[in-house]
Amino acid sequence: MKKVRKLNNTSNTLLMIASVYSSMTKAEKKVADTVQLNPEAAVLSTVTDLAEMAGVGETSVIRFCRTLGFRGYHDFKLSIAQDLVNMPSYTQSEIDDEDEPMDIVRKVTANNESILKGTMDLLDMDEMNKAVSSILAAKQIYVYGVGSSGITALDTHYLLMRLGFKVEAQRDSHIIAMSAALVGKGDVVIGISTSGSTKDLVDPIKQAKQNGATVICLTSHAKSPITNYADTVLLIPSREMPFQGGALSTKMAQIHLLDILSTLITLQKKSETSDSITKTANAVADKLY
Repeated sequence: MKKVRKLNNTSNTLLMIASVYSSMTKAEKKVADTVQLNPEAAVLSTVTDLAEMAGVGETSVIRFCRTLGFRGYHDFKLSIAQDLVNMPSYTQSEIDDEDEPMDIVRKVTANNESILKGTMDLLDMDEMNKAVSSILAAKQIYVYGVGSSGITALDTHYLLMRLGFKVEAQRDSHIIAMSAALVGKGDVVIGISTSGSTKDLVDPIKQAKQNGATVICLTSHAKSPITNYADTVLLIPSREMPFQGGALSTKMAQIHLLDILSTLITLQKKSETSDSITKTANAVADKLY
């Protein structure tokens, strides 16, 4: 399986644990559950202490650390300690039936702020810069997404089209499959999937990669199947349960990351993108009363 790269120094290890959790072994998941339940205790524990709390052997703790890209347990503890220092004052807040309307407003706002902060914490600037360079050099850009991610694909199409790129977005699984069969070298394919495991998207992405296209994926799971075929992986946090597909908080994270991407592209190709923005704005100027 593809090795997970350790993210840059601004990354959040607790978020990274959630991102790779689904691909961990049973023993590694026990360690992950223990750390997520009480990260403060993990920082103060020896490798033996944490192994005992998780009910696994010490080697499982070491494998867990290496799965996250750390050289050993000490490096892992230092990273968790840094996460705790930078942790915002608010935490994920569950909404209760007894909450007053203003309490709900505050909780939803705090949770969305947390998602945006988590998006920044997970951002790997090396991967982001690779994505920017690939898009700037693209002959043609294809954006694929199904279900809720298909809506994000349309947003991506709109952003890049206004910047002057040749881009198309597809949401239908059959059309995605046919489109991917025709892409080739010089093309860039952007695959958007929160789970990274949607067969209707992963299979066409694999085909596009085999055809020689450059693949960028936007996902919440760093070890999901789609990442096996991606040249660049852009990660976002997600708190979606299986019955919560298309949660607005995840959509916000996706759009926030795309906003960062399009802004970096605009600054690197300022004159061309400015001209395209002006032309597209003028094209619809007379549509307003």
